[in-house]
Amino acid sequence: MVEKLITKISSKAQAVEIGQDRPTTIIGERINPTGRKKLYDALVERNFELVRQDAVNQVAAGAAVLDVNAGIEEADEATLLQELIRVVTGVTDVPLCIDTSNAKALSAALSIYEGKALVNSVNGEERSLKETLPLVREHGAAVVGLCMDEDGIPETPEKRLAVAAKIIDRAGKMGIDPSDVVIDPLVLTIGTDNQAGRITLETTALVVQEFGVNITMGASNVSFGLPDRPYVNSAFMVMAIEAGLTCPITNPLVTEMMTAILAADLVMGRDEDSMRWIKAYRERQKTVRSEA
Repeated sequence: MVEKLITKISSKAQAVEIGQDRPTTIIGERINPTGRKKLYDALVERNFELVRQDAVNQVAAGAAVLDVNAGIEEADEATLLQELIRVVTGVTDVPLCIDTSNAKALSAALSIYEGKALVNSVNGEERSLKETLPLVREHGAAVVGLCMDEDGIPETPEKRLAVAAKIIDRAGKMGIDPSDVVIDPLVLTIGTDNQAGRITLETTALVVQEFGVNITMGASNVSFGLPDRPYVNSAFMVMAIEAGLTCPITNPLVTEMMTAILAADLVMGRDEDSMRWIKAYRERQKTVRSEA
């Protein structure tokens, strides 16, 4: 059986280990202007107070890593991404996931980051591989590999597995260890394709069985366009963790999602003496009493 790999990332002051036998590592998604007009407008004005609040609140809610994205049209992304990194590391010590497809911005961000970042992301397209992997190697980072290439997102688990294999192979040839490649099998909404969730779950299981690498995904995409999204997201998250998801990119401020993750870890034996579950229960009870 293939060895289950450990991915290690760090900030200047903290290290995080991601693995199948560890509790699920939460990557907080909120420092991303995509779909968040309030944050988008704040970044246009170079007002970083909301970013500071998001960073602190996500860590307090259980995020062990924070995703940082500076993709707004009105800005020099390289400069803004550096600013965001300085702002976030000024209020929290957790490692960062540097989220950009812009090679210039990625290079600028990695040049000032103190620690071992997680880069989000590379994919199977030749241009992406050639632009991103050398920067990952140069700066000793880890990288998210998206299961898509020049032909888009494959329709079957087997074809997505093939893209993952290509990314892991190319990274290895550049001296990047497989443990530093975290695969994203990609989640599409079941609102337009009722097989989308199943395909992602099967891809996850195949990639873990074949390579033992860690798995990330933006799990909430599965419910896009549907009502009562937290219920769908929570159910999918639990199933994805069982399939091999180890570090989802999600919103830790959503109670239903965080409770589902804690429950999944508990059932899978990743919560010694049930202490994380009990602690979270007590915190929820405090909230209920304070609001009564």
